[in-house]
Amino acid sequence: MKKQHFLPILKISVLSFFILLVMSCNTEIIQIDIQGHRGCRGLMPENSLPAFEKAIELGVTTLELDIAISKDNKVVVTHEPYMNPLICLDATGEVIPDALETHYNLYKMDYNEIKQFDCGSKFHPRFPNQQKIKTFKPLLSEVFDLVKRKNSDVKFNIEIKSEQDYYNIFTPKPEAYVALVLDELKRNDMLSRVILQSFDIKILREIRKQSPKTEIALLVDENEEIWDKISKLDIVKLPEIISPYYKLLDEKKVRNLQAENFKVIPWTINEEKDMEQMMKWKVDGIITDYPNRLIDLL
Repeated sequence: MKKQHFLPILKISVLSFFILLVMSCNTEIIQIDIQGHRGCRGLMPENSLPAFEKAIELGVTTLELDIAISKDNKVVVTHEPYMNPLICLDATGEVIPDALETHYNLYKMDYNEIKQFDCGSKFHPRFPNQQKIKTFKPLLSEVFDLVKRKNSDVKFNIEIKSEQDYYNIFTPKPEAYVALVLDELKRNDMLSRVILQSFDIKILREIRKQSPKTEIALLVDENEEIWDKISKLDIVKLPEIISPYYKLLDEKKVRNLQAENFKVIPWTINEEKDMEQMMKWKVDGIITDYPNRLIDLL
């Protein structure tokens, strides 16, 4: 190649370098924990292996999911500790009447029985574009196995479904409940990759007691007040994360919570304008049914 051919290429390369340099100096890089709610509920059946696989492929940083306990003490991935008629068909493929909503109590069912129910084929009125697949409520260990097979470094935000009225009816009492969950995490060598979250203060207290180093998140419901709930925790080491319903937040609250060394990860944000608002307020993470939308924005 003749010497003069190098000059235009050199000029373009130098120009490109300075453009990239200016962009890197003037463009704020947004780093945020992308949490796929129940996997990616807007796209796939919630809390299912297909939903978690899809979320990993999309590029989430954290899989958000819920758990309950079966009669034979298996840790089951499910939002309710019973078969929700909105999303599940019975073991014969028939619709579950609303009047029997809590009839199929997972805490009174062995996992082999639970696995017979189809919780992916039924149309979901809130998520009309959700892909329908015949699928089941997996074990937490099966989610871990999926992540290992995918060779993914994704983390887990696991909600322990619990409330006082559920104790010994739909769930174990907090001490036994937390012990079962921690045993499962240790067995699968996942303790360091997990956040444990709950609305139930007694569950969070028990986690601190049994596993002080495990990262925990306080969930705040839409009818609760953030600081009031924090004050009721009564634990020496407060949660690392506060996870409120997103409409409870404003810019000042986010700033004040972060000033007290809390990470702020609100739920569940599905509209792009709300995602943009949360990013503007510099929250630490966003839980969403549509991680694809958040990833596109980022």
